[in-house]
Amino acid sequence: MSSLLELDGIETAYGSSQVLFGVSLAVQPGECVTLIGRNGMGKTTTVKSIMGMLRPRGGAVRMEGRTLSGQASWRAARAGLGLVPEGRQIFPSLSVRENLVATAGNRHAQAQPWTLDTVYAMFPRLKERERNLGSNLSGGEQQMLAIGRALMTNPKLLILDEATEGLAPLIRAEIWSCLGRLRAAGLAMIVIDKNIGPLLNLADRHYVLEKGRVVWQGSGDELRAQPQVLQRYLGV
Repeated sequence: MSSLLELDGIETAYGSSQVLFGVSLAVQPGECVTLIGRNGMGKTTTVKSIMGMLRPRGGAVRMEGRTLSGQASWRAARAGLGLVPEGRQIFPSLSVRENLVATAGNRHAQAQPWTLDTVYAMFPRLKERERNLGSNLSGGEQQMLAIGRALMTNPKLLILDEATEGLAPLIRAEIWSCLGRLRAAGLAMIVIDKNIGPLLNLADRHYVLEKGRVVWQGSGDELRAQPQVLQRYLGV
């Protein structure tokens, strides 16, 4: 099976400070993988390299065999990548509805596309707050909106960077439930989060980053069987 997304030896830097050193990973259609590691190990830089927000100095990012590295972010989005960024980054001066429709589209002619109705069914609270400005939502509601906005682009692969950070336990549980339903529906995902337990239950495979390098990769069962990996690289 050919990969949906492939990173091949990505090298990325901020000015003279190199952050990623030969990062390689792959996501198959319908697969959920994670990027895990301590803060500052290169997870978000990897996401930015995938999305075209940073231009890698070396290596390649490919989506369905087509090279994306070095191209503008809108090309990544058009290729089928959807991003739920760290910090949510919703449009604060737009209403919930306006946030959702601002970038909506079904560019790949999916038979059952995400629409306002299906997003509201996933997150009924957004329907209740449809006319509220983004700036007037709670943190949990903003996170739901960020996920809904990404789904409205009908991505082939959804990337979530710290999707449950700073949320109350009940809201975190709701987000994890949402991600479980997306996985069951066959949407490919890359998930970054500090909550290892839910990640182990959600994902098919895991990539551990340490100082900009992939130092371990394997399945959830393999990670559970190697607690020394969690202790060494995650400190849990």
